[in-house]
Amino acid sequence: MGTAGLAPGEATDAVGAVLRHEPLPAEEVRSGAPTTAVRALAEVGGVEVGIWEMTPGVAADTESDEVFVVLAGRAHIAFDDADVADLDVGPGSVVRLAEGQRTVWTVTETLRKIYIA
Repeated sequence: MGTAGLAPGEATDAVGAVLRHEPLPAEEVRSGAPTTAVRALAEVGGVEVGIWEMTPGVAADTESDEVFVVLAGRAHIAFDDADVADLDVGPGSVVRLAEGQRTVWTVTETLRKIYIA
């Protein structure tokens, strides 16, 4: 995985890790000027584990198959699928997303999560 990845037996501070943010593509932004950052940590059995963060704002996304745990921040996730209830997430929330789900993220406090995708 290069220098960003964790070796077996190695640890990292997922809450305090410095991440490099980039603006979201304009077509995804619904409100504000949110930025995102991502840092892959490891690949385990063909599944990527990493840190993802988004600053306050509103953005649309098409999801990949993933489970995530919120470490810090708060957001509201709206799903285009009428069969899926919207979610409010914060520290400790564990969420499962499915490949292809269309969502709108309203981040009110910079959201940092550990993802498994």
